[in-house]
Amino acid sequence: MEGGESHALAAAQLRELDPDRYLSSLVIPAEKRADVQALFAFAAEVATVRERVSEPTPGEIRLQWWVDALEGEGHGDVVRNPVADALLKTIKRCALPVGPLVRLLAARRFDLYNDPMPDAGQFEGYAGETVSVLFQYAAMILSGDEATSAAEAAGHLGVAVALAGHLRAFGYNAARGQLFLPLSVFTANGVREADIYAGTDSPELRNAITQFRELAHHHAQKVRSAMGVAPKASRPAFASLALVEDDLARLARHEAPFVPMAAPVPFLRLTRLMWWALRNG
Repeated sequence: MEGGESHALAAAQLRELDPDRYLSSLVIPAEKRADVQALFAFAAEVATVRERVSEPTPGEIRLQWWVDALEGEGHGDVVRNPVADALLKTIKRCALPVGPLVRLLAARRFDLYNDPMPDAGQFEGYAGETVSVLFQYAAMILSGDEATSAAEAAGHLGVAVALAGHLRAFGYNAARGQLFLPLSVFTANGVREADIYAGTDSPELRNAITQFRELAHHHAQKVRSAMGVAPKASRPAFASLALVEDDLARLARHEAPFVPMAAPVPFLRLTRLMWWALRNG
């Protein structure tokens, strides 16, 4: 499969699986965009493994397939998977390390089971390994060795994106017995784990949700500060900040934690991203 074809197919899959991440990739300079989209498409496909399996074992097998693909072990059908083919070509072309992507796959094993996220420290580690790494890699694609100074911005943005995303998906995940937001924060507010899975709303639960939103806002502010020391060429990698800020504003107006928010309008999301890029490029 030609590199251009596999990257185009990976971009199409990214658009289907993760519209927000696809939109944020559109502000990446054209000559680097396909490589960033390949990375994001890999992450989006791995993030949806739980949705495509009925029990953990098939999910574990799928994650191991990706580990083997990254480590170059067997699987002659790797190049027939357009996302894998595009990702491996991007890794080679951009000289990206494989280790953090293997750790991303290990962290995604959490998704396959129904154990709750225990505390804020565990959540930040999970967010760092599954989300922050993507922004750091995007910065590396854009600015090469200079991207080391973008690590702080990538770290904070990953946590902010993860918090906003799991706040948006809180009711959906609770209904299927999953809790990605730290249980310790709910417990500190007097909310039992069983109440969450039962969809029981309460002032105590809303207080916990507010704390998560404020924590996400705190990390978003940290991104803005950290971007000041990041290479200018890397800044488009952090365009998702515009969507996080939009999500947090909408979440503040959303009073029912278990009720899904209305889907954002793609054109308005893209407009926010383009405006952000003009101000921060």
